[in-house]
Amino acid sequence: MASKMHLGWFLNYAPPQWLDPFDRIGSSWTNGDFHIEIAKMLENACFDFMMLEDTLMVSDAYGGTAETTLKYALQTPKMDPTLLAALVAKSTSHLGIVATMSILSHPPYTLARAIATLDHIAAGRGAWNIVTSGEDQAAQNLGMDKLPPREQRYEMADEFVEIVTELHQSWDADAVVMDRETQTYADFTKVHEINYVGKHYKVRGPLNLPQPPSGKVTYLQAGGSPRGRQFAAENADAIIAAADGISGMKEYRDDVRARAAAAGRDPDSIKVLFLISPVLGDTVADAEATLAKIDADDATVVSRLGMISTVTDIDFSKFDLDQPLPQDLTTNGEQGSLTKFMQKGDPAGAAKTLRELAVSGVGDSLNLVGTPASVAAEMVAAMEEVGGDGYLMTTPLQHLSRRYVTDITEGLIPALQDIGAVRTSYPGTTLRESLLEF
Repeated sequence: MASKMHLGWFLNYAPPQWLDPFDRIGSSWTNGDFHIEIAKMLENACFDFMMLEDTLMVSDAYGGTAETTLKYALQTPKMDPTLLAALVAKSTSHLGIVATMSILSHPPYTLARAIATLDHIAAGRGAWNIVTSGEDQAAQNLGMDKLPPREQRYEMADEFVEIVTELHQSWDADAVVMDRETQTYADFTKVHEINYVGKHYKVRGPLNLPQPPSGKVTYLQAGGSPRGRQFAAENADAIIAAADGISGMKEYRDDVRARAAAAGRDPDSIKVLFLISPVLGDTVADAEATLAKIDADDATVVSRLGMISTVTDIDFSKFDLDQPLPQDLTTNGEQGSLTKFMQKGDPAGAAKTLRELAVSGVGDSLNLVGTPASVAAEMVAAMEEVGGDGYLMTTPLQHLSRRYVTDITEGLIPALQDIGAVRTSYPGTTLRESLLEF
């Protein structure tokens, strides 16, 4: 029997299924009903969590205009993930609900209150995906001329997370007494100022909200660069990774676990989930034909390059599609995403052309193409070599549809359950219980 794996879903939710002629909902996705439906499908399949992503701009990184971004709906439109997460949380009972929030878009106090509110609404299933933002245009929408340097952003994030954690615990777990005889709602001796003074932030506290049900809300983070890995190892309860193949997955997991141990944390308490977008078919040939059709579409190349431009702030339209990229490219944006994209070479290490890099995808850790049974077997085999802990699934090219989620939840998940690789029921009612079950 296979060791059990954790599963999350990275919801690229803007806008769902608009390209699918058999599953179109028009503009009604903005009322949240579609997202509730998807969350219930994931909960029925016993996923650990659903993560709602976010961006804070309409990018013109590719080609110097917003044409590609808006034509292909790349990272836009986006609804506020905290509001959507609260709506979804009230319609589910076991699925973890993760809201993405940037340290640049909120002061620590208001973000701490929003995430604590989500955890209260979700009864211990709320979580925060910590991001520092990676686009100058996002910074310009937040009153800055450009992003602070990456090292400074992580320095800010270190303080930010410390403040949020202290604010969540500024009310003792038993501070609320609701003693009617003495007309006392909360014991003031159990509610504390934090009086945090750092290099970047100064916060008095306490939070004006009781301690969230989780006590310490679950944190997720995607650290790709060495500094990002260090931050994730020190702070995250679950880490999202886009590695390159089994060897890259193993190197990543071993590295962050070693960093966590060096920071005094138990590596087994941190779950590393690798990004995948399985392509399924009734037969392997059917799945391969589906993927070939996607890759043969010129729109695939442009939209994937538009996507990597968006997250790295590099205009990939400037490069020849049929030549290798310059190897000295760097970014103040998502360096981990850039490195992952550029390292997609063949086993001999030969560089690929930009077109080949685009066709091979942007973020998947493994190329999983086949029947539910064959893909399930590949997932298990890879995880056994890597050592754990599971996968974060997302939609190819961000085109979210009921059809694709159904393929996963009613095809791939049962195949994984049949071989004992994923859970068939939840161990409890909180996200932390799910993450620490195995």
